[in-house]
This record gives sequence, C-alpha cells and structure tokens, in this order.
Amino acid sequence: MSGPLAGKTAVVTGSGRRGGLGEAIVRRLAADGAAVVLSDVGRAVDAATPESMIGVSSEMEEIAAELRASGAKVSTQTCDVRRWDEVRGLADHAVAAHGGLDIWVNNAGIGYIMKPLLEVSPDDWTAVIDVNLTGAFYGLRAAAEIMVAAGKGGRIINIASQAAKSGFPCAQAYTASKHGLVGLVRSAAIELGPHQITVNNVCPNHVTTGLGAWQNEYFAGRQGKTVAQYLADMAGRIPLGRPGLPSDTANAVAFLCSPEASYITAESMNVSGGEEPH
Repeated sequence: MSGPLAGKTAVVTGSGRRGGLGEAIVRRLAADGAAVVLSDVGRAVDAATPESMIGVSSEMEEIAAELRASGAKVSTQTCDVRRWDEVRGLADHAVAAHGGLDIWVNNAGIGYIMKPLLEVSPDDWTAVIDVNLTGAFYGLRAAAEIMVAAGKGGRIINIASQAAKSGFPCAQAYTASKHGLVGLVRSAAIELGPHQITVNNVCPNHVTTGLGAWQNEYFAGRQGKTVAQYLADMAGRIPLGRPGLPSDTANAVAFLCSPEASYITAESMNVSGGEEPH
C-alpha cells in the first residue's frame, strides 16, 4: 500500500476489539500504508480480563481479515502486556513477520475497574497499574531495543487519557497510571532522542467505545442520571460540543507517526475538544 507510512511496520496493543481505539488506530495506520500487527490478550486470563472487556482472538482475526481484504499487510499476535516475555515476543513477531519495527502504540488498558476509594482492593490497584503503566513500559522497552539496534529511528506512542492531566472520582488507579505515562515519556524521550526515536502520549477525553459505553452506564448511575443526560452534560462542558470519536485519537496517532511530527517528542497531546486545555 502507498501512503506516508509505506514501508513502515506498526504494532498496536489492545487492538483486537471492535469499536475500540485500537481498531481505529490500526485501520488508520494501515490506510496510511503501514504493515500492522494487531495484538490483544485474546482470552480471559483472570478476573481482571473478562471476555466482555477484552479483544478475544476470534474478533481480532475478523478485523485482520477485513484489513487484508482492503489490501493491507497484517498479522496478529496474542499478548498479555503484563508479561515481559509476551511483550518481547510481540516485538520479535513484528520483525519476523514484516522485516522490522518502526511504530509501537501502547493502547492496551484497563478502564473498567472503577470504584470509590474505600472499596478499591489491592488486587484492583495492581491489575490497573500492571496493564496501564507497567505494560506500557514493557512495550516501550521492547520496541526501543529493536529500534535502537536497527538505527533507523522510530515512533513510540502511548494512549494515555485526559486522566493523565486531571483527577476523576472512582478512578484512583486509572488516573495514577495515566499520570505515570507523562513521566515515562518525558524520561524515555531524553534517552531515545539521540537515536531519532520519538516518544509521546495521546490524551483523549471520553470516547464511547465498548469500554466507554460501560463507563457511561457506571458514572450515570453513580450520579443518578440517565445515560442520555450524562452524555448531554458531558457535551455541554466540551467547547467543541461533543465527546471524542475513535477516529479523533487515531488521527492524532497517525500525525505523530508521520514525517511532519519528526521534531515532536516528550509530549502529552490532548485530543479533548478543548475540555482539557493544559
């Protein structure tokens, strides 16, 4: 395929679920010419990874088949980002299947363990931090090792959140994990800059994916509102008048992967319609 990313290979974690940010990112990078590796946990591993909240293997393969039918070069690999050996194996798969690794997007995340502070268990905290922050570090580390050795530069992008900038109730571990990504990219960008590897976060506000729909129900219920009222109130505080779309995040990722973004690193880019202005 032709496009600004022709000849590049991109890995996107958490990209096996329909309607999710990962699927939107994979489709956009493929449309821009990149060979893409879809990855997700593939199956329920434990209580923190229910099948209703993850990309299962069959769903991931369906997305991959559709992309291949459109002419994209695609492969798939299951990966639990909490396991270093599996993340390193995912990076090795990209090289073996496509000849290199140029773009790594840490998109896998847990945004469905939301509880009031005094109800959060140690296991809840560990599950969220392990996926959202440690998993992103593992991805960054694995991608950087290959990119540095290849000597061709690269792009590493984390899908953070508006919660990387502001606090939210019932989201202590989630907010802490996303704030942690800000520090991670600031530090990693300093070390990887000499290798022409950029490291950035994309920070969307609320997006009604499958996960986002669950969040709508949860927070509307806690506030004693209907989902429709909850969403209307949300839109009312966003200067551009609507919540985010998966394509908004995918477009930001595509820009950071493009030649035009070669001088942008260590940043946490808001994609929030003006809701998060700093």
